[in-house]
Amino acid sequence: MASTAHNDNSGRSPALDPDADAPDHPGHEFAQFGAGCFWGVELAFQRVAGVMKTEVGYSQGHVPDPTYRLVCSGTSNHVEIVRVQFDPDVCPYTNLLSLFWSRHDPTTPNCQGGDVGSQYRSGIYYYNETQARLAQESKEAKQLEWKDKKIVTEILPAKRFYRAEEYHQQYLEKGGGRGRKQSAKKGCNDPIRCYG
Repeated sequence: MASTAHNDNSGRSPALDPDADAPDHPGHEFAQFGAGCFWGVELAFQRVAGVMKTEVGYSQGHVPDPTYRLVCSGTSNHVEIVRVQFDPDVCPYTNLLSLFWSRHDPTTPNCQGGDVGSQYRSGIYYYNETQARLAQESKEAKQLEWKDKKIVTEILPAKRFYRAEEYHQQYLEKGGGRGRKQSAKKGCNDPIRCYG
């Protein structure tokens, strides 16, 4: 299927195709979230019971096989995302949504703290209609809490996932930039130091 996308004459980029990867286990699901720099977001999801695997990468852009440098240039429209593989019998999707909302400010367009750029935008990228509905309901509920500030989180179908370079994977668990490892143990509540 992917090979036909490369060969069609429409000029459409394969980066715009739906994420066609399958979870490692038949009963598991994928979810994609963009909530600023993917390092801290990934560690938060790693700690959730029922999350079987996390990967950081790029999605929602129009360039196939993007690199970190290209994504940071702001020219490809990719988002830094965490793709979460979870067991819905242990971890309902709503648990993931709650963590997503708690990890960032969804009212700041293309910005989380000192990180500025379209790759840091807030987004929920769904794999099925149930995820889409629950994401929209959670956004509406969260908007009531924010009152005067408008939530800018985009809710869109999950596009092709491009895994980020290996040094980004489990970056904070491995020690981050300062060599200070942070626990990814399930249920850990230690504060997350976003850059290590």
